[in-house]
Amino acid sequence: MKITKEEVLYVARLARLDLEADAIDKFAGQIDEILGYIEKLNQVDTAGIEPTSHAISLTNAFRPDEQREHLDRQRALANAPESEDGSFVVPKIVG
Repeated sequence: MKITKEEVLYVARLARLDLEADAIDKFAGQIDEILGYIEKLNQVDTAGIEPTSHAISLTNAFRPDEQREHLDRQRALANAPESEDGSFVVPKIVG
């Protein structure tokens, strides 16, 4: 399938892109290559192949929640660069 300059300009106009002349030729060639590859893929026999949403099977690595003792304030602040009144001191980031 050969993509014409007019088709590239039409799509560029829809996307509100202003393309230079050399870019039009470049994009036409690239789009033509992509569509040629898709045409090859369309020729592959996929009969009996189940559709998938991902190339590999994924499972969640969830673990059950466990109730545990919380970290006490002194241990939490032990390695803090700076603390004040039992809280972490951080740099001001909002003016």
